[in-house]
Amino acid sequence: MRVKRGIVRHRRHKKIRTLAKGYRGMRSSTYVKANEAVIRAGVNAYKDRRIKKRDFRSLWIIRLNAALRANGVTYSRFIKAMKEKNVLLNRKALSEVAIAHPTVLVQVMKEVGVI
Repeated sequence: MRVKRGIVRHRRHKKIRTLAKGYRGMRSSTYVKANEAVIRAGVNAYKDRRIKKRDFRSLWIIRLNAALRANGVTYSRFIKAMKEKNVLLNRKALSEVAIAHPTVLVQVMKEVGVI
């Protein structure tokens, strides 16, 4: 018996075109170009989810360094002192403290002995 694949193919193509909704030109309407665009978008999304983590860590370090330098201490000396005193605060938390509560950051600096 002959198998007609029209419905199956239509559903598969429709799924890809739905994912490509909003893309420009043939990338949103034709299956082949839409499939290429969707695959490329997925690759970039995967890659950029990892890059985002690096970018945020870099931002936290920059913010923390600026706050520390305002108090006369460099970032590297502060982190070294924190490791020696075994203070377990991550860069994200320290960055938030530096922005929202600068006096608490000064207390942390006194605790680790850089001031």
